[in-house]
Amino acid sequence: MSDPVYDVAIVGYGPAGQVAAGLLGQRGLKVYVCDRLKDVYQIPRAISLDHEIMRVFQQLGVADAIEPFTEPFSNSEYFGVDGQLIRRMTMLPPPYPQGYTPSVVFTQPPVERALRARVAQMPNVTVELGAEMKHLAHDDAQVVLTIQRDGASRTVRAKYAIGCDGGASPVRTQLGIALDDLDFDEPWLVVDVLVNERGMAKLPKVSVQYCEPQRPCTLVLGPKNHRRWEISLMPGEDPKAFESDAQTWKQLSRWIGPEDGELWRQASYRFHALVARDWRQGRVFLAGDAAHMQPPFLGQGMCQGIRDAANLSWKLAAVLAGDVQGGAGEALLDSYGQERRAHVRELTSRIKEIGAVICERDEATARARDAKLLADGGGEVRDTPRQDILPRLEAGLLSTNASTGRGALFPQPWLRTDRELLRMDEMFGHGWRLVLSAALAHTVEHAVEQGEGGEPGFAGLRTIRLACTPEAEGVVAGWMQRHGCVAALVRPDHYVYGVARDAEGIGALVEEAAAALGLTLACTT
Repeated sequence: MSDPVYDVAIVGYGPAGQVAAGLLGQRGLKVYVCDRLKDVYQIPRAISLDHEIMRVFQQLGVADAIEPFTEPFSNSEYFGVDGQLIRRMTMLPPPYPQGYTPSVVFTQPPVERALRARVAQMPNVTVELGAEMKHLAHDDAQVVLTIQRDGASRTVRAKYAIGCDGGASPVRTQLGIALDDLDFDEPWLVVDVLVNERGMAKLPKVSVQYCEPQRPCTLVLGPKNHRRWEISLMPGEDPKAFESDAQTWKQLSRWIGPEDGELWRQASYRFHALVARDWRQGRVFLAGDAAHMQPPFLGQGMCQGIRDAANLSWKLAAVLAGDVQGGAGEALLDSYGQERRAHVRELTSRIKEIGAVICERDEATARARDAKLLADGGGEVRDTPRQDILPRLEAGLLSTNASTGRGALFPQPWLRTDRELLRMDEMFGHGWRLVLSAALAHTVEHAVEQGEGGEPGFAGLRTIRLACTPEAEGVVAGWMQRHGCVAALVRPDHYVYGVARDAEGIGALVEEAAAALGLTLACTT
């Protein structure tokens, strides 16, 4: 009896691999996952998430299980050479556009366990832990993995494979894919402390960036009593020497001492800015740290990997289900790398700019930086919401008609029903959605072809008429007003394919998307 052929094989079962396995499994695909570790990594590495990622967790059905391990991210205050406040990064004010707190801190191990528990509920997903991928081969028809576990080797075959196997990625290495260096390479000491009540009383009540030339550092307020320091190491300093308890407490002595808490982790890292040159080779894709690494200054590392998984999963599912075929299917899969590579590079450049503010070591230049930041705010420190830093998609599966809304992450409003408020995705799912402004009539006559149930568009497209299902807080109304449109065509990953400025443009928008996907418009006979 021959071995089964999986739809997708995933190498690496960290956050990106967990989300990819869950999203693909949720769509009914036969998925194989392997990881050389037998359990989640017990020490926290990532510490922050944003509302886009919580929306993905909602889609997986784990948001409620994860929320107990999260807390709202505090403000981040930046202090300059002379200890003066020079910048403040904040939360977006309510109403929250994605239906969740825009920025949160979290404890990674229990969040990963919740994701794995959700995947374990899916009988179509096979997870093999303590299993290492030793060799990968692929051709036009399949991917073949050699898996070694407990000294024995076996072969796993799949139609596609995803390397979610971390920064050292054996998948990327075996494919011979190079990393582009975006010119950031600095040694830092990262310290996690479980602080006791006495220590908590000594510490700031917000996260702090100490933009001091002699030793830039960061203090992040994690959930409950978890506090993280990221401390820059100077040229010539031995990173490993700083990992000793004595040296670590010496670095923390400005804030707390050994009597104030328990060291959870201390590790030296080189913060890099690296992006894979290619994100796809034939039937194999890269995602997460295998595809990119960025400095931690905006806490986007894990978020980026989950965005990869969300972007790629719906596209693979569409191709494997036959929803798109031939040239349209190949173009759809190619759009993954086009979209995510450009997005990661742009966000990394913005993170580097933030890092440059923090890491300037020349005192005169740092003083000039402080003066400029204050001058840019008219002499005041103005709040900068963290989410304002995130870019849109600029290339890939997007309408050819440019607009400020195209490529943006579409809001998830709270919608009113007869009995309760529900988030939009809870009511209408996570496929293609055509969202029509409440300013339009209940029906848009002849705007698009009518399919089953009177729904406009192509098979699988849901129409959300906000005139019929009103929103509670006006986030979509405000979004459409800002972007000058009355309708938005939203992809399964919640990014906007394109918008229509008036009712007459809706039909052309839907037709363009259907053509790009190789689909025909549904119509009644």
